[in-house]
Amino acid sequence: MKRAASWAVAAATVAVTVGLAPHPPSGTDGPRSGTAAPARSAAMAAGSGQWTDTWASMPQLTEPGNMPPAPFTQGDRVLDNATLRQTVHVGPGGKRIRLRFSNAFGGADLPVTAVSVARPAGGKAGVGAIVPGSSRRVTFGGQPGFDIPQGAQAVSDPLDFEVAPGTNLTVTLYLAHGQASTSITSHPGSRTTSYLLAGDHVDDEDLSGATAVDHWYFLSGLEVWSRRTSSATVVLGDSLSDGRGSTTNGNDRWPDRLRARLAARPGTADIAVVNEAAGGNRVLRDGLGPNALARLDRDVLARSGVDRLIVFEGVNDIGTAGTSPADAERIAAELIGAYRQIVTRAHAQGIQVYGATLTPFGGHGYDDPAGAHESARRKVNQWIRTGGGFDAVIDFDRAVRDPDAPGRLRPAYDTGDHLHLNPAGYQALADAVPFALFHR
Repeated sequence: MKRAASWAVAAATVAVTVGLAPHPPSGTDGPRSGTAAPARSAAMAAGSGQWTDTWASMPQLTEPGNMPPAPFTQGDRVLDNATLRQTVHVGPGGKRIRLRFSNAFGGADLPVTAVSVARPAGGKAGVGAIVPGSSRRVTFGGQPGFDIPQGAQAVSDPLDFEVAPGTNLTVTLYLAHGQASTSITSHPGSRTTSYLLAGDHVDDEDLSGATAVDHWYFLSGLEVWSRRTSSATVVLGDSLSDGRGSTTNGNDRWPDRLRARLAARPGTADIAVVNEAAGGNRVLRDGLGPNALARLDRDVLARSGVDRLIVFEGVNDIGTAGTSPADAERIAAELIGAYRQIVTRAHAQGIQVYGATLTPFGGHGYDDPAGAHESARRKVNQWIRTGGGFDAVIDFDRAVRDPDAPGRLRPAYDTGDHLHLNPAGYQALADAVPFALFHR
């Protein structure tokens, strides 16, 4: 880190909601727990708090290999008469929560019949059982069921349900009729196990005989009502932030480890680290999911309570570019131009932007014999460090590169593919983020 940063940050909350078509499905119970009436919601908005994202996942179009397995995917319908149970890892906690669900890539409306939240058995991530008596129903406009229009998202009513910082939460959905399309929204790189079971088991204490899958479907955000001093830092990234190489159900990606560091200090304990990364994602052009420039509004600017953004993305753009000297110059210039665009748009919402240098990939398939891609990476990193485009710099390259071969990862951090990091490497990235960036 070549320059310290300590300055006041203006927080901006940009809330995006959609018109819901609530409907009370037949054969389902009403809500079990109190939900916020409009008057209460207005009172909350006028109070001394705000909604802040504490967890999120980047919505993507589900690839064929990541679809729910048979019989949950049929020729023209997905999750027909099926229960889906998922767990998420909470950053800062709160006494009230609300959920976000996404139908951004659905080929039809998404009719959700019922939703509940509960505490997972043993407090663990990726388990199918919940703590007995902990299940509470979630409502939307006071109704237990709702239709999310094609391409839209939905935000639940506030629910009095206390979640402690750094814990796990179980979210269970039941779809009585499924989604009438095989184009559905998910986050394949969940690194967390979810469970599918035929029938309505929203409040069941265990999903005996359920099918396990390591993906999230439809669920895209968890918000807590918190003090106005709380805030969210969003990570815009690719598989290196999504956690390829991390431990399934271990929550040891570098954003998770950074959040743990912040939680250990009183002055930063109320700052969330919201992971909006996806494997294969690129800054300039669509890859796995929309490019970063296209998804910036949805995944960063429309999140709740965001005042900081960490940009750690560009390796996939470089690795898929041409390998001539001219190609290297072009992709480096295009990435720098894209970073400037991201900073400009984030600043318009009062969000500070921190640039992270790109980590090495020597020995990986991105490492071309002529060295064009490495040349582009170094040009981009030089600009991140010295170009003055970002509000501060996080030097991830320096944290994990091999000192004897700077174009390669340290062997102790390398998963073996020479691109992705193991848990020790992700811890090194988290440790490289200066606390000064989070001073008020």
